[in-house]
Amino acid sequence: MKTTNTSSASLSEVNASVNTQTKIGFWKKLFAFLGPAYLVSVGYMDPGNWATDIAGGSSFGYSLIWVLLMSNLMALLLQSLSARLGIVSGRDLAQASRETYPPLVNICLYALAEIAIAACDLAEVLGMAIGLQLLFHIPLLWGVCISVLDTFLLLFLINYGIRKIEAFIIVLVVIIGASFFMEMIFAQPNMGELAKGFVPSIPSNTALYIAIGIIGATVMPHNLYLHSSLVQTRKFERSKEAIKKAIRFNIIDSTIALNLAFFVNAAILILAASTFYNNGLFDVAEIQDAHRFLEPILGNKWAPILFAVALIAAGQSSTITGTLAGQIVMEGYLNLRLQPWIRRLLTRIIAIVPAFITIFYLGEEATGKLLILSQVILSLQLGFAVIPLIHFVSDKSKMGTFSIGKTTQIAAWLVAAIIVSLNVKLVIGEVNEALELPFFNNGISKFLLVLIISGVGFLLLYIVVNPIINKAKPTEKNYLHGNLKSINDAQMPAYNKVAVTVDFSDTDSITINHALAQGGREAEYTLIHIVETAGALIMGNEIEDMESSSDKDFLLIYVKHLSEKGYKVTSSLGFGNPKNAIPEIVNATNADLLVMGAHGHTGIKDILFGTTVDSVRHKVRVPVFIVRKPA
Repeated sequence: MKTTNTSSASLSEVNASVNTQTKIGFWKKLFAFLGPAYLVSVGYMDPGNWATDIAGGSSFGYSLIWVLLMSNLMALLLQSLSARLGIVSGRDLAQASRETYPPLVNICLYALAEIAIAACDLAEVLGMAIGLQLLFHIPLLWGVCISVLDTFLLLFLINYGIRKIEAFIIVLVVIIGASFFMEMIFAQPNMGELAKGFVPSIPSNTALYIAIGIIGATVMPHNLYLHSSLVQTRKFERSKEAIKKAIRFNIIDSTIALNLAFFVNAAILILAASTFYNNGLFDVAEIQDAHRFLEPILGNKWAPILFAVALIAAGQSSTITGTLAGQIVMEGYLNLRLQPWIRRLLTRIIAIVPAFITIFYLGEEATGKLLILSQVILSLQLGFAVIPLIHFVSDKSKMGTFSIGKTTQIAAWLVAAIIVSLNVKLVIGEVNEALELPFFNNGISKFLLVLIISGVGFLLLYIVVNPIINKAKPTEKNYLHGNLKSINDAQMPAYNKVAVTVDFSDTDSITINHALAQGGREAEYTLIHIVETAGALIMGNEIEDMESSSDKDFLLIYVKHLSEKGYKVTSSLGFGNPKNAIPEIVNATNADLLVMGAHGHTGIKDILFGTTVDSVRHKVRVPVFIVRKPA
């Protein structure tokens, strides 16, 4: 059974941040574990689900509700496996893949995961924009642009801890659930016809396309990455009994949350079947049309209002989970950690571009088709997340005694087989239609299409077979961040030229003492201070004002004091922005170590005052020693 350390922890800013060890009693313990599955569940009721559910209900009545039930059962199984992986191994799905597959395969899997997240976020962008349009009559393009701001809401919430994010999401889920409970009262569905809908049937190829979209919208690949990470936000004892309890509590969490998601999806499909299909409106695929028809059909002005409110809540909640999944996938597969706000903004921009282009060139009426297409794309990515997950949780070397049993393995592989076979059938149908287009009249375009499909098919086959073949071969342990070279062979670094930043605060003495401990009396020290006045920013070293003169005198006092103690010390006074001035001085003096005092602020203060340390460390060619003032 493998554990992880905090330096490589998934979502490190909130990893193990919720302490469950202090909770006594079943209900308090359960409450401490509840939360991750609710963040996952909003992905199962996002605007993409709305589009497929409305299309399915309006076109085929209640006959596809069995697909929702099957999808929910699939989701329960797969999400419980995802949670098990995170709890037991201390790895999210992306990290586990990076440890198992070669770099080229991981890059391909990463690209497919990013496509899935972009497709998911596309649905959220469109859903949010449509909701704003329906409720406030805002043009759809404006709503798409406004949805960029969602990214910063997550950045704000995560500073207050994962529990605050979970509470916010649960409030939105309650709003969605309450809205559709009222819609069901207004719609008064035929319970006899509804019961027949649980008997499996696929009326036509169009129904198959929508059914696959429903599966893609329900069992989302990014949720498997997300859940395996979110369960690691709980801190608990790493004993067998404690891990077993954590798995049990997370199964309860998943069951409650995903059944609530099933209720919402079923309610949308039932609403569409009761109002549109039963009134002969078989082609209502657009969310806007569904909203417009609700009031005249149901005779209630609150029906369309509740519909729009629930849509905004769905778009808002699912955008948070989508951007978190993007961060998990990038860090897990590539071991690349961008600033969270950059990563989340990037995810949102990737989704906004196709939405903006589609609306601008094809008009607002094309958004429904784009939403359904996004869910089919999600379904096509599912196999590339599900198959590695099943391999990992079946592997005793990764999971120890917590690897899944034969019965669960058979059920999981059956789910994977259903997903892959449906997708193969869909791809064959779509390729046959595509080959009839004028674009594919020449041999080159046909060759490229076959090449892409063959490459994706080979990748799918590889991730199925490779772990089975390698299980029989003893291999060297491959750690997430590479293997550590022998410590005994490493030489202790000797610092001969040490640069030290000072700001004439009470932190300086602590910073300088740490610097002296690194270099000793043999090293040469350069004390650095940057004048940041408005004049210094404009005039640089040509400025002659009281502050620059005073700062220069202070530096000389520091130098004199340390020189009297027998240290070799010089000073350097810089001007302007410290983020640029400090690296210039450090690089010019050929220092081999930079010691800096941390500013000690976080969150909103970082935005107001800047983060000098973080910027400087990327611009210097030497190690940076950060010293923080003791609390």
